[in-house]
This record gives sequence, C-alpha cells and structure tokens, in this order.
Amino acid sequence: MGRLFGTDGVRGIANKELTPELAFQIGRAGAYVLACEGNSRPKILVGKDTRISCEMLEAALIAGICSVGAEAVLVGVVPTPAIAYLVREQNADAGVVISASHNSFEHNGIKFFNGEGYKLSDEIEARIEGIILDNAETIESPIGADVGQISNAPELAEKYIKYAISTVDTEFDGLKIALDCANGAASATAKTAFTALGAEVFVINDKPNGVNINDNCGSTHMEDLAKYVKEVGADIGVAFDGDADRTLLIDENGEMVDGDKIMLMLAVDMQKLGKLKNNTLVATVMSNLGLFVAAEKLGINVLKAAVGDRYVLEEMTKGGYNIGGEQSGHVILLDYNTTGDGLVTALAVAALMKRSGKKLSELATIMQVYPQVMFNAIVSNENKAKLATDEEINRAIGAAEERFKGDGRVLVRASGTEPLIRVMIEGKDIKQITSSAKEIADLIEKKLG
Repeated sequence: MGRLFGTDGVRGIANKELTPELAFQIGRAGAYVLACEGNSRPKILVGKDTRISCEMLEAALIAGICSVGAEAVLVGVVPTPAIAYLVREQNADAGVVISASHNSFEHNGIKFFNGEGYKLSDEIEARIEGIILDNAETIESPIGADVGQISNAPELAEKYIKYAISTVDTEFDGLKIALDCANGAASATAKTAFTALGAEVFVINDKPNGVNINDNCGSTHMEDLAKYVKEVGADIGVAFDGDADRTLLIDENGEMVDGDKIMLMLAVDMQKLGKLKNNTLVATVMSNLGLFVAAEKLGINVLKAAVGDRYVLEEMTKGGYNIGGEQSGHVILLDYNTTGDGLVTALAVAALMKRSGKKLSELATIMQVYPQVMFNAIVSNENKAKLATDEEINRAIGAAEERFKGDGRVLVRASGTEPLIRVMIEGKDIKQITSSAKEIADLIEKKLG
C-alpha cells in the first residue's frame, strides 16, 4: 500500500482524514497525471455513491480537476463499475468515483480509473502521491479560456443500465427477484435492469438519505434480505454493497451464496459453453479451501491472487483469463467490464438459473464449504506494518499454522481499506479454529491496537 492509496483508492473519515483540501489535491494531481499531459482539453468522468459527504468532496475534487484545465463530467450517483464502463464508452481520458464501498456513511474514498477503465497501477498511484506529498512535480495552472469546465451528464447512467442488460442472452420472465440495494448506488440502477428483463422484482433498502448507506443492509448484513426472500417467495435475493461493485446472493431457502460459489458456478457454465479462457479461474488467498478442492475435481485451474480485486485483475490480464474475484462478492467478468460489477454478476447468475432451469440452491451445491472463521483485530493504521516484525505475534501465528497443517490453513493480513488486521482460519473443527483465531486476534489488538 502507498502513503495515501490503499488497495481501493484513498479512504478515510470524511472531513477528518479525507478532507476537501486533500480531495482538491487528489483531483488536481490525478487529472494531471492521467489526462493532462499532451492533451489540451481532457475529459474526466465523475461518479459517486449516496453518502452525505459525497457532494462536499465532489465539489473539491472537480475544482482540482478544473484547475489543471480538464473537463469534469458529472454523472451523478452510479455504481463504481458504471464509471469503469463509461470511461471506455465515452472515450474519456479517465474516471473517478467518490465512494467508500461497503464502509459506513462517515467514511468516504476517491478511486480513479484510467482511460481503458482499469484501476491505477502502483506506479501511477505513487506518482500522484509524490506530487501531493513531496511536490515532486510542478503542475502549471492554466488561466483564461484554458481553465477547466464542468458539465452534467446524468443520462449516462441509462447507458450503463442498457449495457448491463445486453450482457445476458435470456429474458427473466417467471423469475421472482429480491434486491437489497444497501441504500447505495444500486438504488439508481438495479431495479430498472431486472424489470426490463421481465423479472418480478421486489426491493428493499433503496431509499438513500445520505447516512443510511450500508446501515444494517446490503452485502455486509444479509439477515433482512434472507427473511425478505422467504417472505415474498423469491427465487433469488441479490445484495449489493454501497457502490455496487460486489454482490452476494440468497437462495430460495434463505441461505447465503458467497463469492466463491458464484465464481465457480459461473466458471463451470463458461467452461461448458467453451468461453472459459485458458480453463482458469482467478481467486484470492482468502477463498475457501472448498473452492480449490471442487475446482480440481471439475478440471478447472484456480490461481491465487493477493487480496483485493485490483490484484485479481492483474493476474487476469497477465494470464489472459476472463473470470476472477473474491469471496466477498467482487466478481470480475472481464468479457464485460474491467472491475467487479455487482449488477452484471447478478444478471449472469439469474440468466444461468433461467437457462438451466435449476434453483439457486441446487447450483450452489457445486462446492462444499470448509468451516472458516474470521476475526478483525482493530489496530491503528500506522501499526499495520508492525505485523510482520512483531515476534510474539508471529510465533502465535506459526504455532497455529503447525496445528492446522494438512487439515486447514491460517491467514493473517492487514486490511487495505480499514484500520483492521484480519485473522482467518479454516479447518475441520469449528471450535478449534474459532478459539485459535480469537487468541491471535486478541493478541494483535493488545499489541498493535
């Protein structure tokens, strides 16, 4: 991780860590690096989710963009993947999204896409950081007619919806679909897309008010959707996170279907259709052991990337693969978009259900989930780096690895977006793995909190 950028852009408490002053600097430096060199009037698309702080940060960000002579095109409230797609569709020079994804409303973030719709490389992020933190490069400020301008293009959201619909080849008539929009960006897109395909759609948490995004709803809180699916008799429940770049599902029985199962069922379908490039799925080290066991039996190769959809994407582009993702619900279908796309993923699963005639619960039996527990140790951001050098913590981790060797695994990693260190253990005995994971998490919190 960089000095400002985490695994998914610049994140922090809005108006405290992510201030308007910093947003202005990010807009200015980001626009300069991504768009303004050698381009007399570059165009940068700007999207946002529904947080109360988005308008404040948007105003500062676009001021920075315009200060270097670029045009800021305001798309409004849209999913993050919409900007990734629209940058390419509109031939824009770059795109930026103001969102803190699944985090609570007081947090916010800024993440960029380049002109091809990809998240930025570590090198580009480091260059932007150097300009902001070290004055590493001098940026000229144009005057007169060369000052940047602002335009509004809320109609571009409809282009994204139409594109998402075009990624499936079947109508959804006869399907009952329940959506949890997390009071976030999916509120502006998901119902329209599923309704247009003929599904009977039921929706909860689609009334954002600035402070209710991800508030006991969406992909981080699935309980209400599970009840709602059974209440309305839906065939599938779809839960988005705040910026709708991830989705988790609920089957008709009210059981959760996570990203591992979603990826594998889609990969198997692609394999049958001859569309699974290089017969490979890219997962992460956090994926359940059951995914790797099932994939091997099905004759599908699985590569392990570092945690974070940007690292999944790096492996995909490097190897020429077209499906990858994370257990948390970030699924990248590279034939359709360059980042995790909750809507496109949910449409793909619904289309698979329709074509196969199978219930989601049946499709989800594709893999057996090994018992897995995770504890989050709350630490200060500056202490995250000490994880690798603390001898007592590493002795405890080593002892757990030896204990579960052959029957499970231990993974301890710092979050790229939150002040947390995650402790995950898989194994056959749920009591043993729970006890061990909690002991390690408590030790980390005691020493690094």
